[in-house]
Amino acid sequence: MPKDRSLARVTTTNGDALRAALVTDDWSRVADLLGPLRLPPDQLRRFPTEPGSDTEPWDALLSMLALDEHTALAKLAERTGLAFIPEPKRQESAGRFYEVVPADLARAHHATGIESDGRTMTVATAQPMQPAVFSMIEDLLAMPVRIVLSPRGQVANLINRGYEQRQDLVTEIIEEMPLDESAIAIAAGAIGQSTDLLQLARQTPVIRLVNMILFEALRRRASDIHVHPQETRLIIRFRIDGMLIDSFTPPLALAPAISSRLKVMTELDIANRHSPQDGHTTVRIGSHKIDIRMSVIPTIYGERIVLRLLDQSQTQLSLDQVGMSTPMQDQLVGLISKSSGIILVTGPTGSGKTTTLYAALGKIDRDSRNVMTIEDPVEYHLEGISQMQVNAKRGVTFATGLRSLLRQDPDVILVGEVRDSETADLAIQASLTGHLVLATLHTNDAPSAIPRLVDIGVEPYLVTSSLLAVAAQRLLRRVCTVCGGTGDLGRSALRADSKAQSRLGEPTYTQRCEACFGTGYKGRLAVYEIMPMNDELRTLTGQRADAVALAKAAHKAGFKTMVDDARDKAARGLTTEEEIRRVLL
Repeated sequence: MPKDRSLARVTTTNGDALRAALVTDDWSRVADLLGPLRLPPDQLRRFPTEPGSDTEPWDALLSMLALDEHTALAKLAERTGLAFIPEPKRQESAGRFYEVVPADLARAHHATGIESDGRTMTVATAQPMQPAVFSMIEDLLAMPVRIVLSPRGQVANLINRGYEQRQDLVTEIIEEMPLDESAIAIAAGAIGQSTDLLQLARQTPVIRLVNMILFEALRRRASDIHVHPQETRLIIRFRIDGMLIDSFTPPLALAPAISSRLKVMTELDIANRHSPQDGHTTVRIGSHKIDIRMSVIPTIYGERIVLRLLDQSQTQLSLDQVGMSTPMQDQLVGLISKSSGIILVTGPTGSGKTTTLYAALGKIDRDSRNVMTIEDPVEYHLEGISQMQVNAKRGVTFATGLRSLLRQDPDVILVGEVRDSETADLAIQASLTGHLVLATLHTNDAPSAIPRLVDIGVEPYLVTSSLLAVAAQRLLRRVCTVCGGTGDLGRSALRADSKAQSRLGEPTYTQRCEACFGTGYKGRLAVYEIMPMNDELRTLTGQRADAVALAKAAHKAGFKTMVDDARDKAARGLTTEEEIRRVLL
């Protein structure tokens, strides 16, 4: 086949040749046209009986080839002269494609615009043998199209991103969508026997079901959603105020549909079901913009999914809101007003360390001081701060990012996590060269942070000369202010109609508190301990003392523990002794 022919016409000719073969039975000619794809005429003769041969001829042909999609497309490109682009990039010039070509058409035929010179549109497709579709796209665009070949997963991702600005992907979740058994049943009935994962993700009942799950989670103030397939059932769990709660159990058959829809939303490869993946997207609920970060791993019963929900509208953080007492606030503000040194905030994952650091940054004069951060992920957006996202795939780690930040003339640097000796050394060197560094570290309490730094390779003399203080924290559930922690709004008497109830007297009924959903807790507050460095602690650090010796020295200087702070807050009715025992003791 000549290489100088119109690329769109080459694709059309291939499609027409296959269709002509259905009439003339000239499979030898088709075998010659396919060239390096190497399918013998006798095998091609079965093509008309293959599922989808009339609607998706390339997919039907691909199923007959002993080749993966990438290799098959590369060989087709070699034969036809079409360009094969394994990882296409969408340019802004392709915007017209997403304005005039319906999303359903693009998705159904795996075609997406990637760039335009104003006279022609370059369209990447994973379904090359569909000339009528390309003609339809040309009519819609009112310009010729240039066809390039790309894998299905890459095309699907570009389609998702291309239509995102038209509110096809970034879903507007509305309140008029109650999550109930009927909605689950409708979604379960809609999936039928379909095995096409992309088709499952596009079905309206599945989209609505996933939206309902997201809305219900956000309505109940969940920080995470767990989609947990088990041997005989699928469990959807919400993490509310730090507690994991079983919310509902849809049919196990819905697991692939839910997984596929979430993957489409977060721009992941829906065909990859055998390796871990991470993605993100954004949804809106009224004025709230919710950032969703998704992690999916394969298990023996299916894909286990966890969604982290971050409300980007909650950027006005204060130390009062996170629960820090006034004396501790004064102590912390005094520390962050210093021009150099390092302040560590420690605690386990999910204990609110980043939130506390951002609340502290709110106390810094960002007009006169250059504040920069390196985080994974960027959880909050604060005005006047330059934030960098860790991206290991592109070589941006905490260490490399910190090196780059130091060339940007910063005054204050926030390091999302000190997890290795390289990052720790860089953070300490930065604090010794005139920068104030705020960072997080994973330890159980404040005194343990110093041995932890030494364990990961930091020399004790560097710790003594740079460390200003260590704060440690935990999150406790806050007593609901509506019901006072009872979980109900009192008892109301209702008259009984039956004789049996009349004999027992007038029954009483409890009205559940909807603010806390009957748990007695709404929201969380942090409890803290702050250990400022002093001469005795520096001496012990230089001697490589353990956490016990450091804690004793800190107590002598007036150090108050998280348990002390928690019991003070329990005495004021902000939390309970049960919460203290659950989290701290």
